[in-house]
Amino acid sequence: MTDPAGRAGRVTREAVRVSGRAQTPWPRPLLHRRPFSFGFVAAAGALLAWWLGGLLLSIGSILVLIVVAGFLAAGLNPAVEWMGRRGVRRSLGVLIVVVVVVVAIALFVLALAPVIADQTTSIVDRAPDWFTKLQHNRLVQRLDDQVHIVDRAQKFVEGKGFGSALFGGVVGVGLAVVSFLANAFIVIVLMLYFMASMPTIKRSLYQLAPASRRERVTDLGDRILDNIGAYVSGAFVVALAAGISTLVFLFIIGLGQYAIALAAVVALLDVIPMIGATIGAVVVTAIAFATEPQLGLYCLIFYIAYQQVENYVIYPRVMARSVDLPGSIIVIAALVGASLLGVVGALLAVPTAAAITLLVKEIWLPRQAAR
Repeated sequence: MTDPAGRAGRVTREAVRVSGRAQTPWPRPLLHRRPFSFGFVAAAGALLAWWLGGLLLSIGSILVLIVVAGFLAAGLNPAVEWMGRRGVRRSLGVLIVVVVVVVAIALFVLALAPVIADQTTSIVDRAPDWFTKLQHNRLVQRLDDQVHIVDRAQKFVEGKGFGSALFGGVVGVGLAVVSFLANAFIVIVLMLYFMASMPTIKRSLYQLAPASRRERVTDLGDRILDNIGAYVSGAFVVALAAGISTLVFLFIIGLGQYAIALAAVVALLDVIPMIGATIGAVVVTAIAFATEPQLGLYCLIFYIAYQQVENYVIYPRVMARSVDLPGSIIVIAALVGASLLGVVGALLAVPTAAAITLLVKEIWLPRQAAR
């Protein structure tokens, strides 16, 4: 038989031994034990982080192109899936969507080029008359008497600096056009690959999540992609409204010969949030001023009024139905994205804000409520 007293004594001694071991102080941290080693490791880590950051900055433009291609592929994927539900193979559906996008871009260029060429010729022909009128303007004459602005402008035009600056500007514009075409080609090729392998890419990314949470991650990922597709369709509706309003307005004021081309330009530029409508308005207003100053004034008034309606009525309401975001968040997200990454940031801002809002509602808020 076992001795209860002896067993109790052994238990007591074991508890004392464990409690004594628990009271033993932990080893000192690395900083107190080896400060030189700690400084060396920290400096090496900082240098490694700086080196990796430099590598990321050096490939920043490539990463932007990849992100844009992925965004466009996710935005156009609902159209491919819609055709797939009607019996069209995915490869054929991807080809149809890409062809439609390329044709739309080509039509944009073909519509804009003749108008720019015609109006540039008109501006060059009318420039001497405008210069003569400016010389007889009282305000210009007063400025010329004080700072000799006309003489300086004439000397600049006749000097060598004007020719070199003009040549450099032309070369710069040419290089910018070539760079834009190369980037557009890269984005289209990447978009084609992303769209063709979208189901495989999604499955591969979802498998990175733990098995216990994979179903939840899959559901949230699919909903985020649906939001991107809804945002693209909403942007198309907003651009269509801008194009139709421009078409009707130009016919009313007497610019019917350029109405279709300029309406197409405004519609395609309006896809860019916040700034696209302004760029389109500047193009149309400049052409109208070149045609007749009174028409340019009409366009200026019209677009100032229309942009207020679009920015605070049409755009927030359409996007609120598409991505389920308040109008204030949409405007703030577009402004922040444009300030960070320009046009690309403005394009990605609204779907990114929608994705963050979805994750907050589905993950963070339930956890906060459960505490």
